[in-house]
Amino acid sequence: MTRNGDLPTIFNPRGRSRTSNVLNDNMANGPFAHMDSVSSNQLEQGVETVTAAPPRGGVAAKLKSCSSAFCSKSARKIYFGVWVTVCITASWVGATHCIKYLYLRRPLFDVDEDPVPLPYDVSGYNMTPIHRRYEISYQAPFFTTWFVTNWTMLFFPLFFMSRLNTKRYESMTDILSECIRNFRDRGLTFGRFMMRCIFFCLLWVGTNYMYMLSLRILLATDVMALFATNVSFVYLLSWVILHEQFVGIRIMAVIICDTGVALLAYMDGITGTPTLSGVVLASSAAAGSAVYKVLFKKVIVDATYSQVALFNSLIGVLNAVFLWPLSLLLFVTGVESFQYDHLPWAALLCTGCFSLVANLLGNFSEAITYDLFITLGFITSVPVSAALDVVLYGATFEGMKLAGMILISIGFFLVMFPANWPDYITRLLRSIIMLSHSASMPTPNRGKKRELMYVCVVCCVVLLILYKIR
Repeated sequence: MTRNGDLPTIFNPRGRSRTSNVLNDNMANGPFAHMDSVSSNQLEQGVETVTAAPPRGGVAAKLKSCSSAFCSKSARKIYFGVWVTVCITASWVGATHCIKYLYLRRPLFDVDEDPVPLPYDVSGYNMTPIHRRYEISYQAPFFTTWFVTNWTMLFFPLFFMSRLNTKRYESMTDILSECIRNFRDRGLTFGRFMMRCIFFCLLWVGTNYMYMLSLRILLATDVMALFATNVSFVYLLSWVILHEQFVGIRIMAVIICDTGVALLAYMDGITGTPTLSGVVLASSAAAGSAVYKVLFKKVIVDATYSQVALFNSLIGVLNAVFLWPLSLLLFVTGVESFQYDHLPWAALLCTGCFSLVANLLGNFSEAITYDLFITLGFITSVPVSAALDVVLYGATFEGMKLAGMILISIGFFLVMFPANWPDYITRLLRSIIMLSHSASMPTPNRGKKRELMYVCVVCCVVLLILYKIR
């Protein structure tokens, strides 16, 4: 069995062994669901070998056995998990590229021309012809952050509508009373609770502001790859703050991720380029996301889905009520600029919708699937975004940039390794050696045993990659 406090790894995608109404550690933060599962004591369990008796009754019994296996609860969770991974990937890529689209130069006059991508630093270019025909009509990352964060107010209403058809909740008052009662039982007064909400709101907005600001400088794929390093920050903070178990391979993963960040920082040289500042902003956003998740786990332990919905809605309300003067001040002072008559409402609305979907899936998908599939949506977004950058902007990924992204991806998967990963490798090698020895013995059925060995090796690999069915 999986111990309480365990989180999903490559060999244990189930994560925590809890009831369906308790949230896991994968707290989303901002318009991009940060679905990483790497911050606690991992699985320390062996692979149980179950020897089932061969089915009797011929083909009908075999078909019935296969049907029950493919329609089991675990199989259905895998099917839902694939769907969740695809949806998270699409929503996060969509939100990021919509924000990047906001910063493109647009025609000065009403002509049928598309926006044009330009480098952030144009000091070495003759921009006179471009300025005569194009302008940057939107340069407001904080306004974008404020607008997108407002969508989190829909968390609790959407959660309430999803629970209306259950017998447990009959009105919104029932859900609110349950949330308040749970917070009160933990000793949180109204003042302390609101202070924590304000703190997390500021951390949320600051993290996403740095993310959106970095998109002015770097391509969307670069920013998403850098943001994926938040899994290493989560592990380090969990080790220090939450006193999680020390695992050597995860420290190695942190070093590999840092190496990838360094390669991306100097991919365009050291001087005369804003790439370094963009990398610092994206990495700071990743660190802010890790701080948010670890502190949330420290302050609010084992929050229920209703509590998370209420907490996110309060963050949206606080953002809408108290931070709009700051956005107005930045606009008046000229720090941010946009033309209200020509606001790209389509891109802004798409960003808000995509971010809301990503956050909802990141917070509530554990009810229908394993945490591993939520985490996979976090890294599969990088190659999808790279394909879009190549098609839309003619981007090239080679040299230090490509090496940095590969190292970050390797570090990402290494962080997901469980603490006792050598045991799995040892069992796999032992099984392969035993099967090879058995296949090499002289016997008239050597060919069948060799085929059986190949089948067993494939099954072991699939078992290690996916999960252990209990």
